[in-house]
Amino acid sequence: MPILGLALQVAVAGSVEEPPAVVRAESIPPRTENASTGTEFASRTTGWDGRRRQAAAIEQLVGGNIPDFLRTLRAVKLTRGKADTEGPTAVVWVMPDYLAIGADDDFLYIPLTFPSATRVANTWGFVLPTRKIVDAVYEQADHRLRPTPMKPGPKMRSSVYYLEHQRLIDAQRGDIPPGVLLSGHKKDVVLTNRLLAKADRIAIYGWHRRKGDPIQPLSTVHGARYADYSHGVRLVWDRVWIDGELRSIYDVLRDPELAPFLTYEEVIRTPRKIMRAEIEPSGD
Repeated sequence: MPILGLALQVAVAGSVEEPPAVVRAESIPPRTENASTGTEFASRTTGWDGRRRQAAAIEQLVGGNIPDFLRTLRAVKLTRGKADTEGPTAVVWVMPDYLAIGADDDFLYIPLTFPSATRVANTWGFVLPTRKIVDAVYEQADHRLRPTPMKPGPKMRSSVYYLEHQRLIDAQRGDIPPGVLLSGHKKDVVLTNRLLAKADRIAIYGWHRRKGDPIQPLSTVHGARYADYSHGVRLVWDRVWIDGELRSIYDVLRDPELAPFLTYEEVIRTPRKIMRAEIEPSGD
């Protein structure tokens, strides 16, 4: 039976014999009764510039205006090597879908700039995924959607495009219930050592067509304040279960022995520095 009430404030120290299949993100404030739906947010921000829309998105998110189903995190298993099926296993807990504003029955996936994404993640005790975590989510997803690219151009960073892409995804999702582990429909904003040398950039990866075949290889071509309709933010709780213990993801990413559970890079040298994103968290 899934454990639905496990708070994210659970003690990091101590042993966990069997990691739960789900955990409840109790660090996120409750959604208020009069909070905007996704459609309302898209309508209200139509015509806004990126800076103003990002500020509004941060306000909505940190205030708890997200669908309830995103608060129940799903376990994803990882091994040290790609083909290591019998060795020790690590478990992380991820949001079942990409970050969105609104209610379960009316939400809008919200692309975020890198500073905006780290601002929200840090507020709630989360981190961004690595490429290896993104791949594991795709491989273990309950349902995989097809990427739906739209015509490139200046409108791809507008609320109009955000809402149109939402409608395309909703049509493809059909009667798939909210809260299942879903993947394939957005590129992920990710954590990588490349951002140490390029602190003014955003790293994106994914939009898988099939296992091992992402449309978007790891890229840092865009500035940190860039966000377009194809980007998604899937948050990961900043704890990982390895060999019966809950550990800090930050510590594991810096550990040469343990980092291969979570990243294709040997280590992420200073993950806390990357996640601080010391850039003004606005604009795109």
